[in-house]
Amino acid sequence: MTSLGYARVSTADQNTELQIRELEAAGCERIYRDQGISGTKASRPELDKMLDRLSRGDEVVVWKLDRLGRNTRHLLELLDGFAEQGTKFRSLRDGIATDPDSDLGGAMAKAMVTIMSAFAQLERDQLSERTRAGMAVAASHGRKAGRREVTANDHAVKRANELKAQGLKPADIGKIIGTSRATVYRYLTMTNI
Repeated sequence: MTSLGYARVSTADQNTELQIRELEAAGCERIYRDQGISGTKASRPELDKMLDRLSRGDEVVVWKLDRLGRNTRHLLELLDGFAEQGTKFRSLRDGIATDPDSDLGGAMAKAMVTIMSAFAQLERDQLSERTRAGMAVAASHGRKAGRREVTANDHAVKRANELKAQGLKPADIGKIIGTSRATVYRYLTMTNI
């Protein structure tokens, strides 16, 4: 039996450190990570690799159920697939565990997964509705919705380049100007045109 962990974050600016630490503490021998990929997508590169690698008796471990997915139907399909394949499943923070070779986590676990995944999908759907409503309000006032465009002339971009010229590393620059390392890298590639 191999214990395989799966971690996911939705944006490139987020990180999986907390998830990874807890998955390692739970005994995961290998951890698959999808960075910057929505849980609404059924196909994700690292998730697909993990699913292809699973064997009878293996265990899939996630930090929270919504890291595995935010679509109720997809989550239930995954859990049914685990059961058919003889794979155990455990969600650390949600306290859910299933074992197809025993009575562990039978009907009650499936009911809990259904309820929790329905709430995760509801949360995602409500966020989408609020975003669309905000965009409609902005458009009705003649404004463009979303983040403002950042150019090479912005103060933060200029400051990042000044600090880089002084020999600072992107992580340190991010701490000084109050942004992520990924954003600093983006700022450093901007040029005046």
